[in-house]
Amino acid sequence: MTAAWKSRPPLSRAAIARLVQLAGLLDVVTAVFPEQRARMARLEEFMPVAGILSAHAATAAAGVLLVYLGNGLRRGKRRAWQLAVALAGAAVLLHVLKGLDFDAAAVSTALLVMLVVVRRRFSAVPDPRSRWRAVTAFTGFAATGFVLGLAEIAIRADHLVGAPGVLQWVQHAALGLIGVTGPVRFVRPWAADTVSLTTGTFGLLAVIAAAVLLLQTAERRPVRTEADDDRLRDLLHRYGGNDSLGYFALRADKALLWAPSGKAAVAYRVVRGVSLASGDPIGVEAAWPEAIAAWLADCTAHGWTPAVLGCGRTGGTAYRRHGLDVIELGDEAVIEVGAFTLDGRPMRGVRQAVNRMRRAGYTCEVVRQRELPPDELAAVLSAAEVFRNGNVERGFSMALSRLGDPRDGDCLLVLARDGGKHLRGVLQFVPWGADGLSLDLMRGDRSAENGLTELMVVTAIEAGPALGVRRVSLNFAVLRSVFARAEELGAGPVLRVWHRLLRLLSGLWQIESLYRANAKYLPTWQPRYLCFPTARDLPRIAVAALTAEAFLPSGRAAAPVVATGPVTVVAA
Repeated sequence: MTAAWKSRPPLSRAAIARLVQLAGLLDVVTAVFPEQRARMARLEEFMPVAGILSAHAATAAAGVLLVYLGNGLRRGKRRAWQLAVALAGAAVLLHVLKGLDFDAAAVSTALLVMLVVVRRRFSAVPDPRSRWRAVTAFTGFAATGFVLGLAEIAIRADHLVGAPGVLQWVQHAALGLIGVTGPVRFVRPWAADTVSLTTGTFGLLAVIAAAVLLLQTAERRPVRTEADDDRLRDLLHRYGGNDSLGYFALRADKALLWAPSGKAAVAYRVVRGVSLASGDPIGVEAAWPEAIAAWLADCTAHGWTPAVLGCGRTGGTAYRRHGLDVIELGDEAVIEVGAFTLDGRPMRGVRQAVNRMRRAGYTCEVVRQRELPPDELAAVLSAAEVFRNGNVERGFSMALSRLGDPRDGDCLLVLARDGGKHLRGVLQFVPWGADGLSLDLMRGDRSAENGLTELMVVTAIEAGPALGVRRVSLNFAVLRSVFARAEELGAGPVLRVWHRLLRLLSGLWQIESLYRANAKYLPTWQPRYLCFPTARDLPRIAVAALTAEAFLPSGRAAAPVVATGPVTVVAA
């Protein structure tokens, strides 16, 4: 699989896609520019002018569709190839019918032959649901155009030449959908043009909408059985200490691809045609190549673009060996519990915030979820929902997106209360192996005194030794090095411009504020990486990643963060 992924045939799918798109552009150009007068005169002896104009419009539509099909061909979509073959064959005939353009017809013939020769390279499995969506869209647009065309004929029934019957009306409206003039004749030419324009437009819309939906890649809904979860939890119990993001593979919206041996798995989600994995593979490192190969084979079979979000150095090395490129995405803030202290000038801001909160009567309780009585857990769930800021639950690579699930009994909760014993803040840490914690959920009452977050984080770290915890992962800071280096003496102009751009984006996505919120604890920064096939895929991967992390709308309901069941609202 590794060699197959890395190998590049003499004429790659990307090159084929470019040739198809160039042929499509040629179709559009030849349809726009007028044909030679001598050719048109010869053609008009055998074909009406309306038919010639319809052939021009159909040629342009075929060219546009060929350009659109390029993306599907690059991903090896079988349906994209089938449509390209059909359009290339149709273009051969259309070039002749629109003006005896044999040169353009020869180009389309060559394209058709090439597509037939390379047919084995396009075998990506289509989504079964897209077929029915395409049929529905095609039928809907075509039916609408037919009804409107029929209505326009009926409205002008007293302006028709002769007395054509309803059957001829139907025939005229139906033929208009494919750009052919029907048997009905109008007294006024503009009336005939109106009907032709209406039916022809909806006919083209029906074809284009069907093609778009037929090639649209749907997200795979994860199918996770209890046996899969048990196997995954067993791997996390044995090897979960290798990656702080490992526990997040238990998210309900992530699917799993297993190594044949069952000793490793890749957790991923398909978003906008991108199979987006997160973190390192789970399991024994020796079995990672099997799991990665199975995941890449699945991407190839479905025409998905593979990408990995936030893997560590070891995982990035493994993915690179399978042909993916790797770039640094940012850094993860990791606190070594044994070395952490509030003493010293660099920790002055955190120390003052913690002391201020303690003097105000705030206290924190650190407890495993399984140790909380049901009524207290219900109160925590309710308070966390009250503290929630907005309706969107962000996170994919470093968020579990649930709280209170009985299966997550090892999760650590930090509960902050004010002097009146009212719950004012909740932190949840998921297990990172046997001796680590990874920050998942952070909720606080926005009316509480400033310093609530610092108090909860410091309390969790200080409780670490008694819990057998020696390391705590806080949050992931995207492009942290840009902010850090921009503050250094001698930062260059390119770096300063990049820094200013990121600060603008921080207004939307809190990039800089997240970095500074982590940096004040003086963590050790662990690099995290993005893996991808080619630089050309980066824009699509970026959109998919932002969608998965809920920074862009996905059209899907947000995953619930609170477990179901009766809860009692706690006054904040």
